[in-house]
Amino acid sequence: MTSTFLPDKRSGPAADRPLPAVPADRARTRRRALNWLTAVGFQLPALVLFIGLVLLPMLFALYAAFFRWGGFGMPSDYVGGDNFTQLFQDDVFLGDLMRCLVLVLLSLALQLPFALAMAVLLNQRLRGRAVYRMLFFAPYVLSEAITGVLFSMVFAPDDGLADHVLGAVGLDGLGGEWFADPSYVLATLFLVMMWKYFGFHMMLYLAGLQSIPAELTEAALIDGAGPWQRFRNVTLPLLAPTLRISVFLSVIGSIQLFDLVWVVTQGGPDHHSETMAVTMFQYGFKRYQVGYASAISVVMFGICLVFALAYQRFVLRRDLEGATTTMRGAGK
Repeated sequence: MTSTFLPDKRSGPAADRPLPAVPADRARTRRRALNWLTAVGFQLPALVLFIGLVLLPMLFALYAAFFRWGGFGMPSDYVGGDNFTQLFQDDVFLGDLMRCLVLVLLSLALQLPFALAMAVLLNQRLRGRAVYRMLFFAPYVLSEAITGVLFSMVFAPDDGLADHVLGAVGLDGLGGEWFADPSYVLATLFLVMMWKYFGFHMMLYLAGLQSIPAELTEAALIDGAGPWQRFRNVTLPLLAPTLRISVFLSVIGSIQLFDLVWVVTQGGPDHHSETMAVTMFQYGFKRYQVGYASAISVVMFGICLVFALAYQRFVLRRDLEGATTTMRGAGK
């Protein structure tokens, strides 16, 4: 019986080529599209809120800054750059800039070093250090309104706690009209700011200190380094990224300071505690000069933006380059 062998249609060069994986490609494409749609779905609500509550008001404030506008209807009285020209000829606003600079310098010279000293102290093995950390951080949890009302009573003339304490220790002459005296109102306001915010920076420094390997400090101790040498040559360099972030937050917070000042002094007496944000509020919501207030907001935004870009370029550059390098390395 003879058998007929038919040629295999799959034989030849074409048989060596793999069949296209069409179903797998389609599944991969479908999965990518689903992941993209999921990411967009999660980000879209936040993006809508950001555009509606942040980006559009910023653009409208920039638009309104070129008009003389009372806040009702749409701006129509175009004045060009007159609002900005008037702004930099206004003694109150120029004083705001000087007071902002004073608060920034006081924060960098007193508040942050004090917070760092407390962080170093509470990083030691002390009995009850968790309680001390909680007590020092508690003022930051309080709202600015509560803090303002509290210290309005503490520094009340004659009947306030501050005057009673000074009188008890024989320093009656140091008491007085704390928030009512133009010579002392800014210093008193800074004391309130320091009490309110130093705990936040202290916790930042504590987190940075606890991330420093103990082996480095122990090695320096074995080499005979004293406490100050260990702090200067080991702790401080490794804590530098945290310090830079703390300085950035402190400066930006001083520029934008509003609620605490408004509750305590409303910028008085005679503008001696007024900040840019308080001046903007006064013109926008008290005098209904919204165009001029918008110009102040634009200048505030410009100052913050220039500082943030310059600080990132010249101070945070090494930290950002390290983070970028780490992320690229992790993605390989």
